[in-house]
Amino acid sequence: MHVRPIEELVDTENDSWMEFKEMLEKGKNSYTLVPNEENAGEGTLYRLQVSTKSYLGSVAYRTGGVVFDHGWVTLLGAGGAGIYGSLTSWNGLQENAEVSPLEGMLVVAYDAAGGFFAMDTGRFGCMGYIYYYAPDTLEWESTELAYSDFIAWLADGDLGLFYQTFRWEDWQEKVRQLEAGQVFAYYPPLWSEEGSGESSSKTPIPIKEAWLAAMERG
Repeated sequence: MHVRPIEELVDTENDSWMEFKEMLEKGKNSYTLVPNEENAGEGTLYRLQVSTKSYLGSVAYRTGGVVFDHGWVTLLGAGGAGIYGSLTSWNGLQENAEVSPLEGMLVVAYDAAGGFFAMDTGRFGCMGYIYYYAPDTLEWESTELAYSDFIAWLADGDLGLFYQTFRWEDWQEKVRQLEAGQVFAYYPPLWSEEGSGESSSKTPIPIKEAWLAAMERG
């Protein structure tokens, strides 16, 4: 495979960054752009071998990540304050990765309920589409969205409806109390008949613990 130098990947003529930012600004969902560390963007873009013409490339190159909906969903970038890991560390593209990568998938986001979003890179035969590991079914489910459409959904989609059974009254305050690298463990779990956002207790756990459980089941 031809490895493209960083100069080819930073597409100044067709850069998607302004379009990406406009999508976030026009969306109804809250968001925070997390700055990346110095030179982290270039390294992330190079390891991914994607261009800044794509939204994925822009996120990798120019952000540490993006936090949506009061901290409920974290979109991975090059890594930054308050975000656990990066596109490279979650996907086996650097040394000392935080988690074991998932073959045939590129993890792009996680949520406070211990759910994970990943792009199909060969596992399900739907290349480029985003799948969601749902903690209420313990399965990878297709969102039928490409990455750009996934961003549009995070910015302006009905996240409240999607997470209706995972949330509870005043969930925003609990989410704000989570530390970087923590998600909620529900008891009874969401996949059980008794489990729900309203009725289950919610305990902060390391996201690595939730990921290991997802890897074992999914």
